[in-house]
This record gives sequence, structure tokens and C-alpha cells, in this order.
Amino acid sequence: MLSLATLGQTGARRVVTVTRGRFMRDGRCQFTRFSESQYVPRNRLFRGFSATAAHLNASSSATPGQKTPSYSYVIIGAGSAGCVLANRLSEDAHESVLLLEAGPKDKLLGSLRLSWKIHMPAALTYNLCDEKYNWYYHTLPQAHMDNRVMYWPRGRVWGGSSSLNAMVYIRGHAEDYNRWQREGAEGWDYEHCLPYFRKAQCHELGENRYRGGSGPLHVSRGKTNHPLHKAFIEAGQQAGYPFTDDMNGYQQEGLGWMDMTVYKGKRWSTASAYLRPVLGRSNLKTEVRCLTTKILFDGARAVGVEYTQNGQKKRVFADKEVILSGGAINSPQLLMLSGVGNADDLKQLDIPVVQHLPGVGSNLQDHLELYVQQQCTQPITLYKAQKPFHMVKIGLEWLTLFTGYGATAHLESGGFIRSRPHVTHPDVQFHFLPSQVIDHGRVASKIEAYQVHVGPMRSTSIGWMKLKSANPLDHPILQPNYLSTDIDVWEFRECVKLSREIFAQKAFDTFRGSEVQPGPQVQSDADIDAFVRRKADSAYHPSCTCKMGSPSDPMAVVDSNARVLGLERLRVVDASIMPSIVSGNLNAPTIMIAEKTADTIRGRPPLVDPEVPVYHPPTLNTQR
Repeated sequence: MLSLATLGQTGARRVVTVTRGRFMRDGRCQFTRFSESQYVPRNRLFRGFSATAAHLNASSSATPGQKTPSYSYVIIGAGSAGCVLANRLSEDAHESVLLLEAGPKDKLLGSLRLSWKIHMPAALTYNLCDEKYNWYYHTLPQAHMDNRVMYWPRGRVWGGSSSLNAMVYIRGHAEDYNRWQREGAEGWDYEHCLPYFRKAQCHELGENRYRGGSGPLHVSRGKTNHPLHKAFIEAGQQAGYPFTDDMNGYQQEGLGWMDMTVYKGKRWSTASAYLRPVLGRSNLKTEVRCLTTKILFDGARAVGVEYTQNGQKKRVFADKEVILSGGAINSPQLLMLSGVGNADDLKQLDIPVVQHLPGVGSNLQDHLELYVQQQCTQPITLYKAQKPFHMVKIGLEWLTLFTGYGATAHLESGGFIRSRPHVTHPDVQFHFLPSQVIDHGRVASKIEAYQVHVGPMRSTSIGWMKLKSANPLDHPILQPNYLSTDIDVWEFRECVKLSREIFAQKAFDTFRGSEVQPGPQVQSDADIDAFVRRKADSAYHPSCTCKMGSPSDPMAVVDSNARVLGLERLRVVDASIMPSIVSGNLNAPTIMIAEKTADTIRGRPPLVDPEVPVYHPPTLNTQR
């Protein structure tokens, strides 16, 4: 490929290869290449755009008289992975990058304060209550959960779900990544992933073997020093669990202080960390409010995408790669809409099959959680803070100083434990909150209370997602199959019992009132199981729907370099390519995936840190 930057300073005549393309009726693009002599004047030189892109721009059009732009990389989705890729790939000045986002920018009129519902950490529940920045998905009725329809918020805004989430920074356990390697994701073991967690991170406590100190993603600890957080950590130790000073470091197991993606009192999404700081690069272009509806193929090669924006259908070419970073729902949905997926399902919707990959949309995994709630006898919870007068005071302090109760999501303590003996690493997670949450925060708390969010980390219930229709505007069918195995039911029962045990410790004696949820009447296994069916909810961690694995795995969708199997110049880079769900929250692992894959795309040797020490319990014969 001839770069325009290699031509003379005042212009030059060169014999160049011209590629002309035309779109066929089935949405594919047919290319013709030939040589011609052209004069390129100096004022026609555009840094970052290849000669192929320039000629496609001049000669190809989606509609007569309308030029079709071309870039080295077209990235779909400005979320947790897409923002990382846009930053890293545009570091190479000779490459051009287009980032397409279905939602809006994360700042109204460029103002952080006008967009306080995103950027104020304590305001996180506001964007869970409407569709402004949220895809607002819902599952099928769940047969093992009293036929309840489960709500799945997913970010549709710059930063994606990192602009909506609770800002908890958890990487998972080292053994999660070693398991990925065993599952066919070659080169994704812990020693190959840890360096990319470090590369991304700038931890306020400084750099060490596990933490990063100079990356774009700022990570901090809570500042409230709330007595209930202290009581929770102390109660865990009284119950026999260790204290861990860094659950993202050497020892995940135990209770301790949580890391958060909060910086100087503000949410630090991937839009803040990776995207906005590089918007001035001439080789990076962003578009918002554009719904990508189809990947364009020339045979088995991805050559661009089609999208709608402001009611207009548009097309754009990718000289090198199309990269899907829409997340665990949108990425497989776009693949299927484009003819990549289970051929039988696609034919039923009259979608022309480009590549039969039955794993697209399969292997859906998520974390369920529930809240064990205890009334508090002292007026120290966040109950009063949610009254209108106090909310105004908190809001004004945050708007002027970015401090106070508005500057934290309040999930400042938590931990990981093992549910039973002979489990090699933690499979239960706690998030503690000095408040009561009802219906995803969509209903105001009623009393002074505190709660622990608890749930199993490696459930065996596996689901799927499929297209409802060939219309890109229709939400796909989501079937997580929650609680469909006996071991998942047993683990949730244990989660309730183990949480109650921690709340019964001496550290809570001065705060403990009556149990609100499940309630003192819920004691038998059957009663607990019924409570779980009635109250458990998604922790908002859908993943694994475009599984990474060996080409010999019939359910794999991408290889270990995130390339879609059987196709060229097409990758998926987001939480959907996880072979199996990790033991913790998904935002930090998704950012790591994008950092690691960016190096692969750029042809850089992978980072590695061999023989990293990791904590192992002194015995597996006991649960703690």
C-alpha cells in the first residue's frame, strides 16, 4: 500500500494501484483494482489516510454523488473497549481511525456539570431509570425465577457501561485467566494479562508488581471512612475470613477496601480516561447517534459498515479492519444481522449467510446477585442523604468542589470468599453498601438500613441470545437461563447463610436492627430458595457471547487474536469474547482485553510477567 505521505513535498506523478468499489444488491462490495498514473499535489496530502482510502473516497459511493469515506480502522461502539482501541490505534499517526457510537457524547454542551447524572458518582442510579444513555434491555421470563423478566441496563453513550456502572474496579482472580488459556484462549493466562491491567491503570496508592502507576485509568479508594464499612470488614475477620489489602493484587480472598474508577470526585469512565484526551488527534474521527446496522463484506473479507444517522443511511470503508466493540449483546447482534452466526437461525429471518458460526450469541453468562438487608439502629446510613433537602446540599457541594457524599458511589468495601471446602479460589463476592437499594435504585429507600450485595461468581447456568427479527432496531431475545442447575441454587442458598453469619458478628452489635431482607421468617432451605427466586437480580455482567477459543472448537467465534473465525479483517474486542465469566466485575477485564488486543493489532510483541506470586489458601479442606 502506497502512503500519500511518501509522495514529494510539492506533489508528484506516480503509478499507483487504484481500487474502485461498488455495492451489490445483497449489501456486499465488489472491488476492481487497476493501475493508473496520477498527480497528487501537496495540498491533497492527508496524514493518516492511506492511498487506498483516498481512492475509495474519490471513486466509491453509497449513493450517487455522495462520497464514501474510508479509514484504516472502523470501531463500532465507544464503550469500555472501543474508547481504549480508539486511543491506542490512533497513537500510530499513519493510521486513521473512525469510532462510531449509537448514543450521544457523555457531556451536554461540553459541560461535565450539566451532565452530572453521568459524572457524579453518587448519581449512578439515575441513568438506570430511563433510556437516555441506556439500551434498557430485558430478558425472557425466567422459568426458575418465578417467571420474572429481568432488567439489563447497558450503556449507550461515550464510555458505554463504564458511564453507567457502579465504578467498582475488580479484575477477577488469576485463575480465571489461567482457565481461559485451558479453554483455548492461547496467550491469555494471568502472566500475559496482568501487564495490561498495569498498563491501563494509574492507582492512587502507587505502582507495584500488581498495580499500575502511569496508565490513563485512574483508580482510587473510598474516602468516607464510614463506620459501617469498617464494621463490615471487621465482622468478616470475626467470622474467620482474612483481611486483604488489595483484592486486585496478590490476594483476592478476604474482605477489604474496594478500588473504584473515581478520580478527584468524578466518575472516571473510559471516555474520560482514553477518548476525550485524544480527540485533538487529526487521524481520529468520532461519530455519535449512529446505529451500525450491517457489516459489509467482499466475499469473506470485511470492508466496511453501514449505519444510520439522523435518519440517513451511510456507509464507510475500512482499509485494514472492522472492529466490533459493542458489548456482549450488541456485538453478536451485529454479527447476526450481517450474516455471521447460526445458519439455520439466519435463514429463518431471510438473512443471507456469510459465515456459519453457531457460537455467535451462545455461551451467554452473567452474574446474579441479591441484597441481604439489615435495619440500622443508628441514623448513620444514607437514608437521610436521599431526602430532597440533603440531596440539594450534596449536589451543590459536588457541583462546586467535587467533594462530599456525591463524590463516591459508596460501594467502598467488599470481598471474596469460597462457598465450600475444596474450592480453589473465591466463588462468592460481596459489595457492602451503607444504605438500602430497592428495584435497581428506581424506588427510594424506606428506612435506615445497610445491605450486602452477594452472589456466586462462576455459576453453571448458561444462556443464549438470538435475533428477534432482521430489523436492527428490535432488541434481541435474551435468555440467560438463570438458576437452571442444582449447584447454582445451592450456591445462592449458601450466599444468604454466609451473609447472615457476617452480619451476626460482634462488629455490628451497635448497629444491628431487625433483618429486612430476607426477613426473620425465612429460615428453611425451601424458604431461602423461594426468596432467591423472588429477589435475585442481574449484576449487569452479560458476557461470553462471542467466545474466544481454538478454531477446532465448534462454538468458538474468535481466535486468540480476537479475529472472527473464517473471515478476514474483522475482530470482536469486548466482554463478549471472554471464554468464561471472570470472578468479579467486568469493566476492568474488558479494558484489559482492549489494551492487549490493541498491541496485537499493531503488531507489537505481547507483554508478559512470568511467575507472578498469587495467594493460595493454606488448606482446601475447610471453607475458610
